[in-house]
Amino acid sequence: MVEVELENGAKLESKTVILSTGARWREMNVPGEAEYRTRGVAYCPHCDGPLFKGKRVAVIGGGNSGVEAAIDLAGIVEHVTLVEFDTKLRADQVLQNKLNSLPNTTVIMNALSTEVLGDGSQVTGLKYKDRTTDEEHVVELAGIFVQIGLLPNTDFLKDSEVELTNRGEIIVNDRNETNVKGVFAAGDCTTVPYKQIIIATGEGAKASLSAFDYIIRSGQ
Repeated sequence: MVEVELENGAKLESKTVILSTGARWREMNVPGEAEYRTRGVAYCPHCDGPLFKGKRVAVIGGGNSGVEAAIDLAGIVEHVTLVEFDTKLRADQVLQNKLNSLPNTTVIMNALSTEVLGDGSQVTGLKYKDRTTDEEHVVELAGIFVQIGLLPNTDFLKDSEVELTNRGEIIVNDRNETNVKGVFAAGDCTTVPYKQIIIATGEGAKASLSAFDYIIRSGQ
């Protein structure tokens, strides 16, 4: 049996459990970000990119996700400015080469995003500080795509027996089994790559079938 203790002190017992707590976008945590979410601040270029057709946007983050987002958006929007905190991009070189080949992209490195600017109804710009000179600059634009990673919702598991990666993702095998018997996991909170809704849905189905198979075979 698997026992789950809730925050209010209640306890649930089950033959198996499937952990599917998802993940959340890592935020910049700067003034204006929360205020203009869905009004210019976005976290999913595939979902919201078409809304900015013909406009100027920024992508925050120079890893694979950020550079891929900039490449995708460049085919839709007027111009993409990629803003990276570090002194160099962390994306795979093949992605960097593709980005650099696009005529409507600009890369700003060693930059600390400090504020999302707006007119009260929508985003109008991004303020950032040059980490070398400490000078502040403003980029005028209509949209900001934050691509600095996902945070799995697994904080509650850190003191449990369920094995996590150093990023907090639940480690699963190809049958969605964790290292604890009877405990399965699925979706964006796991080590399965490509955090997309359709993939998470399929992983949920796999985990359910694996849990059913576990119950049958264990004679519970």
